Amino acid sequence: MSSQQNTPETSPHILVLGMGGTIAGLAPSPAENPMLYEAGQVEVASLLTHIQSAVPEGISLVSRQVANINSRNLTESLLTLLGETVREALANTLVKGIVVTHGTDTIEETGVFLQLTCGKYAQNLGKRVILTGAMLPSNAPKADGPSNLLDAIRWASTPIDNCPGGIYAVMDGRGCLAMDLAKRHGSALNAPIQASPSSSVGLINPSWLSGVKAVQALWSEDLPIPKEGEWPWVEILTSHAGARSETITHWLNSKVKGLVLAGSGMGGFHDAWRDSLGAAVKHGIALVRTTRTGAGETLLDLPEKDIAGCLASGSLTAPRARIALQLSLNAEKQAQIAGKSLTWQDFFARIAVLPVIR
Repeated sequence: MSSQQNTPETSPHILVLGMGGTIAGLAPSPAENPMLYEAGQVEVASLLTHIQSAVPEGISLVSRQVANINSRNLTESLLTLLGETVREALANTLVKGIVVTHGTDTIEETGVFLQLTCGKYAQNLGKRVILTGAMLPSNAPKADGPSNLLDAIRWASTPIDNCPGGIYAVMDGRGCLAMDLAKRHGSALNAPIQASPSSSVGLINPSWLSGVKAVQALWSEDLPIPKEGEWPWVEILTSHAGARSETITHWLNSKVKGLVLAGSGMGGFHDAWRDSLGAAVKHGIALVRTTRTGAGETLLDLPEKDIAGCLASGSLTAPRARIALQLSLNAEKQAQIAGKSLTWQDFFARIAVLPVIR
Protein backbone atom coordinates (compact mmCIF):
# COMPACT_ATOMS: atom_id res chain seq x y z
CA MET A 1 0.00 0.00 0.00
CA SER A 2 1.64 3.21 -1.18
CA SER A 3 1.14 6.64 0.33
CA GLN A 4 1.37 10.02 -1.38
CA GLN A 5 0.15 13.36 -0.19
CA ASN A 6 -0.41 16.94 -1.19
CA THR A 7 -0.14 18.00 2.46
CA PRO A 8 1.85 16.57 5.40
CA GLU A 9 0.09 13.78 7.28
CA THR A 10 0.95 15.71 10.45
CA SER A 11 -1.72 18.30 9.58
CA PRO A 12 -5.52 17.92 9.62
CA HIS A 13 -6.65 16.40 6.30
CA ILE A 14 -9.10 14.34 4.29
CA LEU A 15 -7.65 10.91 3.52
CA VAL A 16 -8.37 9.62 0.00
CA LEU A 17 -7.93 5.87 -0.38
CA GLY A 18 -7.60 4.44 -3.89
CA MET A 19 -8.97 1.00 -4.75
CA GLY A 20 -8.86 1.32 -8.55
CA GLY A 21 -11.91 0.80 -10.75
CA THR A 22 -13.24 2.71 -13.75
CA ILE A 23 -12.54 6.05 -12.08
CA ALA A 24 -8.86 5.07 -12.39
CA GLY A 25 -9.29 3.49 -15.83
CA LEU A 26 -7.84 4.41 -19.23
CA ALA A 27 -9.33 3.91 -22.69
CA PRO A 28 -6.95 3.46 -25.68
CA SER A 29 -9.32 5.49 -27.88
CA PRO A 30 -11.41 7.52 -25.43
CA ALA A 31 -13.05 9.79 -28.01
CA GLU A 32 -14.13 6.96 -30.32
CA ASN A 33 -14.94 4.24 -27.79
CA PRO A 34 -14.79 5.33 -24.12
CA MET A 35 -16.46 2.11 -22.94
CA LEU A 36 -13.53 0.02 -24.18
CA TYR A 37 -11.03 0.58 -21.39
CA GLU A 38 -8.88 -1.03 -18.70
CA ALA A 39 -9.79 -0.27 -15.11
CA GLY A 40 -7.31 0.45 -12.33
CA GLN A 41 -4.55 2.16 -14.31
CA VAL A 42 -4.21 5.61 -12.73
CA GLU A 43 -2.88 6.21 -9.21
CA VAL A 44 -5.22 8.01 -6.82
CA ALA A 45 -2.61 10.75 -6.31
CA SER A 46 -2.85 11.53 -10.02
CA LEU A 47 -6.65 11.69 -9.85
CA LEU A 48 -6.33 14.29 -7.10
CA THR A 49 -3.82 16.32 -9.09
CA HIS A 50 -6.38 16.80 -11.86
CA ILE A 51 -9.00 18.26 -9.49
CA GLN A 52 -6.72 20.09 -7.07
CA SER A 53 -7.59 23.55 -8.42
CA ALA A 54 -11.30 22.91 -7.75
CA VAL A 55 -10.91 21.62 -4.19
CA PRO A 56 -12.43 24.15 -1.78
CA GLU A 57 -9.95 26.37 0.04
CA GLY A 58 -8.91 25.06 3.43
CA ILE A 59 -9.31 21.36 2.57
CA SER A 60 -6.02 19.45 2.70
CA LEU A 61 -5.75 16.04 1.06
CA VAL A 62 -3.60 12.99 1.68
CA SER A 63 -3.81 10.02 -0.69
CA ARG A 64 -3.01 6.37 -0.16
CA GLN A 65 -3.16 3.58 -2.72
CA VAL A 66 -4.70 0.48 -1.12
CA ALA A 67 -5.19 -1.38 -4.41
CA ASN A 68 -5.57 -0.59 -8.11
CA ILE A 69 -7.81 -3.27 -9.57
CA ASN A 70 -10.82 -3.87 -11.75
CA SER A 71 -13.37 -4.15 -8.94
CA ARG A 72 -14.93 -7.29 -10.41
CA ASN A 73 -11.73 -8.92 -9.08
CA LEU A 74 -12.24 -7.66 -5.52
CA THR A 75 -11.06 -10.22 -2.97
CA GLU A 76 -11.88 -10.84 0.65
CA SER A 77 -8.27 -10.15 1.63
CA LEU A 78 -8.56 -6.68 0.06
CA LEU A 79 -11.76 -6.06 2.02
CA THR A 80 -9.86 -6.93 5.19
CA LEU A 81 -7.05 -4.57 4.24
CA LEU A 82 -9.47 -1.76 3.39
CA GLY A 83 -11.50 -2.25 6.57
CA GLU A 84 -8.43 -2.21 8.78
CA THR A 85 -7.09 0.85 6.94
CA VAL A 86 -10.37 2.71 7.40
CA ARG A 87 -10.61 1.88 11.11
CA GLU A 88 -7.00 2.96 11.67
CA ALA A 89 -7.60 6.21 9.80
CA LEU A 90 -10.80 6.93 11.72
CA ALA A 91 -8.84 6.63 14.97
CA ASN A 92 -6.34 9.25 13.75
CA THR A 93 -7.37 12.64 15.14
CA LEU A 94 -5.76 14.40 12.16
CA VAL A 95 -8.01 12.57 9.68
CA LYS A 96 -11.21 14.63 9.40
CA GLY A 97 -12.90 12.39 6.85
CA ILE A 98 -12.19 9.57 4.40
CA VAL A 99 -12.95 9.17 0.69
CA VAL A 100 -12.60 5.79 -1.02
CA THR A 101 -12.37 5.65 -4.83
CA HIS A 102 -13.75 2.27 -5.92
CA GLY A 103 -14.94 0.35 -8.95
CA THR A 104 -18.71 0.29 -9.32
CA ASP A 105 -19.05 -3.42 -10.12
CA THR A 106 -18.61 -4.52 -6.49
CA ILE A 107 -19.08 -1.20 -4.69
CA GLU A 108 -22.25 -2.52 -3.04
CA GLU A 109 -20.30 -5.34 -1.37
CA THR A 110 -17.73 -2.87 -0.05
CA GLY A 111 -20.48 -0.49 1.03
CA VAL A 112 -22.26 -3.01 3.24
CA PHE A 113 -18.93 -4.39 4.51
CA LEU A 114 -17.77 -0.97 5.72
CA GLN A 115 -21.18 -0.20 7.25
CA LEU A 116 -21.24 -3.44 9.24
CA THR A 117 -17.61 -3.25 10.42
CA CYS A 118 -16.94 0.50 10.70
CA GLY A 119 -20.35 2.23 10.68
CA LYS A 120 -20.87 2.69 14.41
CA TYR A 121 -17.22 3.61 14.91
CA ALA A 122 -17.43 6.36 12.27
CA GLN A 123 -20.71 7.61 13.70
CA ASN A 124 -19.36 7.76 17.25
CA LEU A 125 -16.28 9.69 16.09
CA GLY A 126 -18.39 12.08 13.99
CA LYS A 127 -16.48 11.30 10.79
CA ARG A 128 -17.77 10.42 7.33
CA VAL A 129 -16.39 7.73 5.06
CA ILE A 130 -17.50 8.40 1.46
CA LEU A 131 -17.35 5.79 -1.31
CA THR A 132 -17.31 7.05 -4.88
CA GLY A 133 -16.43 5.85 -8.36
CA ALA A 134 -17.21 6.45 -12.02
CA MET A 135 -18.92 4.88 -15.00
CA LEU A 136 -16.52 6.38 -17.56
CA PRO A 137 -12.72 5.99 -17.57
CA SER A 138 -10.57 8.89 -16.44
CA ASN A 139 -9.54 9.96 -19.96
CA ALA A 140 -13.05 9.87 -21.49
CA PRO A 141 -14.16 13.28 -22.91
CA LYS A 142 -17.02 13.56 -20.40
CA ALA A 143 -15.51 11.55 -17.55
CA ASP A 144 -17.73 11.60 -14.46
CA GLY A 145 -14.97 10.67 -12.03
CA PRO A 146 -13.66 14.19 -11.29
CA SER A 147 -17.07 15.60 -10.31
CA ASN A 148 -17.88 12.52 -8.22
CA LEU A 149 -14.53 12.76 -6.44
CA LEU A 150 -14.99 16.46 -5.76
CA ASP A 151 -18.49 15.87 -4.38
CA ALA A 152 -17.14 13.09 -2.13
CA ILE A 153 -14.34 15.31 -0.81
CA ARG A 154 -16.75 18.16 -0.12
CA TRP A 155 -19.20 15.87 1.67
CA ALA A 156 -16.45 14.23 3.72
CA SER A 157 -15.37 17.64 4.94
CA THR A 158 -18.67 19.49 5.55
CA PRO A 159 -19.70 20.28 9.15
CA ILE A 160 -21.05 17.33 11.10
CA ASP A 161 -24.26 19.23 11.84
CA ASN A 162 -25.20 18.88 8.19
CA CYS A 163 -25.20 15.07 8.27
CA PRO A 164 -23.97 12.64 10.96
CA GLY A 165 -20.79 10.62 10.75
CA GLY A 166 -21.08 7.24 9.08
CA ILE A 167 -20.47 5.31 5.86
CA TYR A 168 -21.90 6.95 2.74
CA ALA A 169 -21.55 6.95 -1.04
CA VAL A 170 -21.68 9.76 -3.61
CA MET A 171 -22.39 9.40 -7.34
CA ASP A 172 -23.82 11.74 -9.98
CA GLY A 173 -24.57 14.53 -7.51
CA ARG A 174 -26.43 12.35 -5.01
CA GLY A 175 -25.51 10.65 -1.76
CA CYS A 176 -26.81 7.55 0.00
CA LEU A 177 -25.88 5.23 2.83
CA ALA A 178 -23.14 3.00 1.44
CA MET A 179 -25.09 -0.10 2.50
CA ASP A 180 -27.89 0.97 0.12
CA LEU A 181 -25.68 0.92 -2.99
CA ALA A 182 -26.92 -1.40 -5.73
CA LYS A 183 -25.60 -1.28 -9.30
CA ARG A 184 -28.65 -2.13 -11.41
CA HIS A 185 -27.67 -0.70 -14.78
CA GLY A 186 -24.70 -1.47 -16.99
CA SER A 187 -23.84 2.01 -18.22
CA ALA A 188 -25.95 4.82 -16.68
CA LEU A 189 -23.84 7.44 -14.91
CA ASN A 190 -25.90 6.99 -11.74
CA ALA A 191 -26.00 3.18 -12.01
CA PRO A 192 -24.78 2.32 -8.48
CA ILE A 193 -27.18 4.75 -6.82
CA GLN A 194 -30.23 5.00 -9.10
CA ALA A 195 -32.22 2.40 -7.14
CA SER A 196 -31.06 3.64 -3.72
CA PRO A 197 -32.84 6.06 -1.37
CA SER A 198 -30.66 9.14 -1.66
CA SER A 199 -30.35 12.90 -1.27
CA SER A 200 -28.79 15.71 -3.26
CA VAL A 201 -25.27 16.22 -1.94
CA GLY A 202 -25.79 19.98 -2.14
CA LEU A 203 -28.96 20.14 -0.04
CA ILE A 204 -29.68 17.28 2.33
CA ASN A 205 -33.25 15.96 2.11
CA PRO A 206 -34.73 15.98 5.66
CA SER A 207 -36.80 12.84 5.00
CA TRP A 208 -33.75 10.92 3.81
CA LEU A 209 -31.71 12.18 6.75
CA SER A 210 -34.40 11.00 9.14
CA GLY A 211 -34.14 7.52 7.61
CA VAL A 212 -30.36 7.56 7.97
CA LYS A 213 -30.65 8.39 11.66
CA ALA A 214 -33.17 5.59 12.15
CA VAL A 215 -30.75 3.06 10.63
CA GLN A 216 -27.84 4.38 12.67
CA ALA A 217 -29.86 4.30 15.89
CA LEU A 218 -30.45 0.56 15.49
CA TRP A 219 -26.89 -0.29 14.43
CA SER A 220 -25.46 -0.43 17.93
CA GLU A 221 -22.26 -2.44 17.50
CA ASP A 222 -19.91 -3.12 14.58
CA LEU A 223 -19.01 -6.68 13.64
CA PRO A 224 -15.37 -7.81 13.70
CA ILE A 225 -13.37 -7.69 10.46
CA PRO A 226 -12.33 -11.22 9.44
CA LYS A 227 -8.59 -11.77 9.40
CA GLU A 228 -7.03 -12.48 6.02
CA GLY A 229 -7.64 -16.12 5.12
CA GLU A 230 -10.42 -16.51 7.73
CA TRP A 231 -13.43 -15.36 5.70
CA PRO A 232 -16.13 -18.07 5.77
CA TRP A 233 -16.86 -19.54 2.34
CA VAL A 234 -20.33 -18.43 1.20
CA GLU A 235 -21.82 -18.86 -2.28
CA ILE A 236 -24.84 -17.33 -4.06
CA LEU A 237 -27.23 -19.69 -5.84
CA THR A 238 -30.05 -18.46 -8.10
CA SER A 239 -33.38 -20.24 -8.35
CA HIS A 240 -34.72 -20.51 -11.90
CA ALA A 241 -36.99 -22.53 -14.16
CA GLY A 242 -35.73 -26.10 -14.34
CA ALA A 243 -33.67 -25.85 -11.13
CA ARG A 244 -32.21 -29.15 -9.93
CA SER A 245 -31.59 -30.52 -6.46
CA GLU A 246 -27.99 -31.19 -7.47
CA THR A 247 -27.40 -27.41 -7.39
CA ILE A 248 -27.63 -27.76 -3.60
CA THR A 249 -26.33 -31.29 -2.98
CA HIS A 250 -23.17 -30.39 -4.92
CA TRP A 251 -22.08 -28.35 -1.88
CA LEU A 252 -22.86 -30.84 0.89
CA ASN A 253 -19.40 -32.44 0.95
CA SER A 254 -17.53 -29.17 0.39
CA LYS A 255 -16.12 -26.73 2.94
CA VAL A 256 -18.79 -24.13 2.15
CA LYS A 257 -20.18 -22.53 5.31
CA GLY A 258 -23.18 -20.72 3.90
CA LEU A 259 -25.47 -20.35 0.90
CA VAL A 260 -27.41 -17.29 -0.17
CA LEU A 261 -30.49 -18.31 -2.14
CA ALA A 262 -31.49 -15.69 -4.71
CA GLY A 263 -35.09 -16.73 -5.17
CA SER A 264 -37.78 -15.59 -7.56
CA GLY A 265 -40.38 -12.98 -6.63
CA MET A 266 -40.38 -12.44 -2.87
CA GLY A 267 -37.56 -14.91 -2.45
CA GLY A 268 -39.23 -18.21 -3.22
CA PHE A 269 -37.12 -21.08 -4.51
CA HIS A 270 -37.87 -24.06 -6.74
CA ASP A 271 -39.53 -27.04 -5.02
CA ALA A 272 -36.73 -29.21 -6.37
CA TRP A 273 -34.42 -27.57 -3.83
CA ARG A 274 -36.51 -28.13 -0.72
CA ASP A 275 -35.28 -31.57 0.41
CA SER A 276 -31.66 -30.83 -0.47
CA LEU A 277 -31.79 -27.54 1.48
CA GLY A 278 -33.01 -29.47 4.50
CA ALA A 279 -29.98 -31.72 4.08
CA ALA A 280 -27.73 -28.65 3.84
CA VAL A 281 -29.01 -27.40 7.20
CA LYS A 282 -28.25 -30.80 8.75
CA HIS A 283 -24.71 -30.48 7.35
CA GLY A 284 -24.32 -27.22 9.26
CA ILE A 285 -24.57 -24.95 6.22
CA ALA A 286 -26.07 -21.54 6.98
CA LEU A 287 -28.91 -20.52 4.65
CA VAL A 288 -30.16 -17.03 3.82
CA ARG A 289 -33.00 -16.36 1.40
CA THR A 290 -33.27 -13.22 -0.76
CA THR A 291 -34.78 -12.20 -4.10
CA ARG A 292 -33.16 -12.32 -7.51
CA THR A 293 -35.19 -9.26 -8.60
CA GLY A 294 -32.66 -6.89 -7.03
CA ALA A 295 -35.30 -4.81 -5.24
CA GLY A 296 -37.90 -5.14 -2.52
CA GLU A 297 -37.77 -6.97 0.80
CA THR A 298 -37.57 -10.67 1.59
CA LEU A 299 -39.52 -11.27 4.78
CA LEU A 300 -39.77 -14.15 7.25
CA ASP A 301 -42.27 -16.87 6.27
CA LEU A 302 -43.38 -15.09 3.07
CA PRO A 303 -44.59 -16.14 0.55
CA GLU A 304 -44.59 -19.38 2.56
CA LYS A 305 -43.18 -20.70 5.81
CA ASP A 306 -39.39 -20.81 5.80
CA ILE A 307 -37.60 -24.11 6.23
CA ALA A 308 -35.96 -24.48 9.62
CA GLY A 309 -32.52 -22.90 9.68
CA CYS A 310 -33.13 -20.48 6.79
CA LEU A 311 -33.30 -16.71 7.46
CA ALA A 312 -34.85 -14.02 5.27
CA SER A 313 -32.53 -11.20 4.18
CA GLY A 314 -34.82 -8.20 4.66
CA SER A 315 -33.83 -5.54 2.12
CA LEU A 316 -30.38 -7.02 1.45
CA THR A 317 -29.71 -8.00 -2.14
CA ALA A 318 -27.86 -11.25 -2.79
CA PRO A 319 -24.34 -9.69 -3.00
CA ARG A 320 -24.94 -7.72 0.20
CA ALA A 321 -26.56 -10.69 1.95
CA ARG A 322 -23.48 -12.77 1.15
CA ILE A 323 -21.15 -10.25 2.85
CA ALA A 324 -23.55 -9.96 5.79
CA LEU A 325 -23.66 -13.74 6.19
CA GLN A 326 -19.87 -14.02 6.02
CA LEU A 327 -19.48 -11.36 8.71
CA SER A 328 -22.18 -13.03 10.84
CA LEU A 329 -20.49 -16.43 10.61
CA ASN A 330 -17.16 -14.86 11.55
CA ALA A 331 -18.81 -12.98 14.44
CA GLU A 332 -20.25 -16.28 15.71
CA LYS A 333 -16.77 -17.82 15.66
CA GLN A 334 -15.28 -14.88 17.56
CA ALA A 335 -18.13 -14.99 20.09
CA GLN A 336 -17.52 -18.68 20.73
CA ILE A 337 -13.82 -18.01 21.29
CA ALA A 338 -14.84 -15.38 23.87
CA GLY A 339 -17.15 -17.86 25.58
CA LYS A 340 -20.39 -16.25 24.38
CA SER A 341 -23.32 -18.34 23.13
CA LEU A 342 -24.27 -16.09 20.20
CA THR A 343 -24.99 -17.64 16.81
CA TRP A 344 -24.71 -16.38 13.24
CA GLN A 345 -28.50 -16.06 13.26
CA ASP A 346 -28.27 -13.59 16.17
CA PHE A 347 -25.86 -11.40 14.24
CA PHE A 348 -27.58 -11.68 10.86
CA ALA A 349 -30.98 -10.86 12.36
CA ARG A 350 -29.58 -7.53 13.62
CA ILE A 351 -28.67 -6.66 10.03
CA ALA A 352 -31.83 -7.90 8.32
CA VAL A 353 -34.14 -5.82 10.52
CA LEU A 354 -32.43 -2.48 9.90
CA PRO A 355 -35.02 0.06 8.70
CA VAL A 356 -35.50 0.66 4.99
CA ILE A 357 -35.19 4.31 3.99
CA ARG A 358 -38.19 5.22 1.84
